[in-house]
Amino acid sequence: MYNYLISYLKSYKKATITLGELENIVPGNSSYDIFAESVRQLIDDNILLEKNPKANNGKKTPLPYKFGINKYELRKEHINNVQRYSLNISSEIDLQEYLNLSEEVWNKDLTYIDKINKYIVKNGLPKDYVTPQERSFHIVGDEKWIGEKGGKKLLDRIKLWEKLNIENGTEPLMLAVNPKQFSKLEYLHLIVENKATFMALIEMLQETEFTSLIFGSGWKVVSNINMLEKQLGIKGNNRLYYFGDLDNEGISIWNSLNEKVPTYLAVEFYRELLKKPCSKGKETQLRKDKALKKFLSFFSNGEKTKIEEILDEVRYLPQEALNKDELKVIWRNGKWV
Repeated sequence: MYNYLISYLKSYKKATITLGELENIVPGNSSYDIFAESVRQLIDDNILLEKNPKANNGKKTPLPYKFGINKYELRKEHINNVQRYSLNISSEIDLQEYLNLSEEVWNKDLTYIDKINKYIVKNGLPKDYVTPQERSFHIVGDEKWIGEKGGKKLLDRIKLWEKLNIENGTEPLMLAVNPKQFSKLEYLHLIVENKATFMALIEMLQETEFTSLIFGSGWKVVSNINMLEKQLGIKGNNRLYYFGDLDNEGISIWNSLNEKVPTYLAVEFYRELLKKPCSKGKETQLRKDKALKKFLSFFSNGEKTKIEEILDEVRYLPQEALNKDELKVIWRNGKWV
């Protein structure tokens, strides 16, 4: 009963409460003696303050008709918890706002604050500027957390938003164009994750049926892809293909892009990539099961098994494993439509 009343009082907005209000929240099968004992305990703990004790209900355990609520005493444990926690985390994280917020908000945010703290302790504050999706993925393992799931609000609350060097607004896409393809009814675009692959392919763009070759620059393409038609001055049927590293992050980048603008996998490149020796590493990357399931849907059963084995063994295949000549042959001979 005591804890039940405490929980109610924590969410109660007013500074005073009547005996009748307290009685109304108690389950109907509760005895008066248990209720009165709990209220008296709240009085002894300086949480409920008796207003005019002589004006009481006159029962064996008399209770006054009105109480003041000691909000500080109610929140003391929560305040102590926040202050104790703050002593053991990075000094870059400011928890002052939580002293005035509810325990519910604190408990909801704490999981993310833990992850943010681990990120800062391990990496320090970042010096480079990246997209919200990339920073979000690296900090909490969910690329949507900052932009779509309230992460920015939390980062503002702990005074970290400005320190994490997160890009705001859309930047231009980095791309090369093939003027020969501007008159087509359908425009094909190849997005590659890394600069080395972009540079290897750029010189043969005009030998292909593609309208553009886009340097995705990791997560940046997710934020910037809406600039495609504006920059090319085209309106019509765009068909996007994506080729990135075969690792959990590369899969998550493609999945986020695909959710924003339907994007095919450039499967021909990945099939050749699967023939290469794997590299060990990427232990810190998190697997997104839904993203992986969508990614695997483009491949045969045998290819699916091999990709899952690579990821299970914490290995990966960088797209640079394909040399310049291999990339050109795949792009020139692939069936893209």
